[in-house]
Amino acid sequence: MKKEIALSEHFDYGKLIRFTLPSIAMMIFTSIYGVVDGLFVSNIVGKAEFTAVNFIMPVLMITGSVGFMFGAGGSALVSKTLGEGKREKANSMFSLLVYVSAGLGVVLAVAGFVLMPVIAAALGADGELLENCVIYGRIVVSAMPMFMLQMEFQSLFITAEKPKLGLAVTIASGVLNMILDALFMWVFNWGIAGAALATALSQVVGGGVPLVYFFRQNTSQLRLGKADFDLRAIGKACSNGSSEFVSQSSMSVVNMLYNSQLKHFAGDDGVAAYGVMMYVNLVFLAIFIGYSIGTAPVIGFHFGAQNTDELKSLRQKSFMIIGCVSIAMLAASQLFAAPLAGIFVGYDAELLKLTVRGFRIFSFSFLFAGVSIFGSSMFTALNNGLISALISFLRTLVFQISAVLLLPLILKVDGIWASVVVAELAAFMITIIFIIAKKKKYGY
Repeated sequence: MKKEIALSEHFDYGKLIRFTLPSIAMMIFTSIYGVVDGLFVSNIVGKAEFTAVNFIMPVLMITGSVGFMFGAGGSALVSKTLGEGKREKANSMFSLLVYVSAGLGVVLAVAGFVLMPVIAAALGADGELLENCVIYGRIVVSAMPMFMLQMEFQSLFITAEKPKLGLAVTIASGVLNMILDALFMWVFNWGIAGAALATALSQVVGGGVPLVYFFRQNTSQLRLGKADFDLRAIGKACSNGSSEFVSQSSMSVVNMLYNSQLKHFAGDDGVAAYGVMMYVNLVFLAIFIGYSIGTAPVIGFHFGAQNTDELKSLRQKSFMIIGCVSIAMLAASQLFAAPLAGIFVGYDAELLKLTVRGFRIFSFSFLFAGVSIFGSSMFTALNNGLISALISFLRTLVFQISAVLLLPLILKVDGIWASVVVAELAAFMITIIFIIAKKKKYGY
């Protein structure tokens, strides 16, 4: 049995891929949670409920992204501290960040449960759509503390040099989600409430198992225990991880705007078609996000150790890997657009046609997204939260909102699909500019 790869090692292509593969698979399985819900809801429960899940999901993702912020930002801080040789301090920071995020999760869960009808109505839901949004949203938000921990531990497992264990936990959560979806919706006929309950219970496993592991004696670099209250460390982690929060929450805000535009230009079918694309997009981008999460602790460690040769090697190899994957994603999207759309909406010929056309335009965004995602994550790992957040803010909010408001005026519905491509291209160019500008400072 091969030993775990240490953060301090030199990473060639093979070792880099082996080390990041568990985190890539972990993000894909996390993405599959929503995909499985969508498949079951669309094909078993119905189009109205499927639209409701897509409508309220951005709100739930904004809340959960707080956990992603603590995970990414905390991982950068803890890995840098480990690279400096301060293991006891790193464990204290690790424990503090987990405790704070869990407490914040409880507050957000209570607020979300109480305010869900108001939030859904404010977004424009009414009648049956409002009722379904509230049912789904309240059940899923009840598990928010565990969902936030699950998102957080995805990064921290890698910092602890246990990416395979993190993957195993995520697979267990994903498999449970699939089994419970089938049981609750197909066998028990619980409808949209069954989909929500399946997701919530899978998140309890995804967040709860890591808690147990890190509280017990273990063979990793990290263990939950006594934590010195360090407001500066909390602030630094939030600052470092702000780009991840901005990215996740901004995408959710933008999704709401896309839904609004599509409802105007293409009706409910447009919202449903966009929902299908978001599910596929979620899985495809999970590859880039997983790779970035996997490399971030390595970059953070070598930054703390001032090993600029390894930083340069990691940057060069990462760009090569991302470039190859981007081209493969575009080719796969063009080839499998119809079969992928058919899995979700094959029962409706007009909706299927709309979805396939939209996805074939939308998929060109995969050529550019990987560089921006990795670039933002790299600056997080280098403890430069400002540039990381700026890349994410421009990519997921400014460029997308500008494009989705302007292009439909010229190209109608096709302009909505093309706006993602234009926004990702602009973000790609900004990221390259930042990377070149900071090359001498960080020595990568």
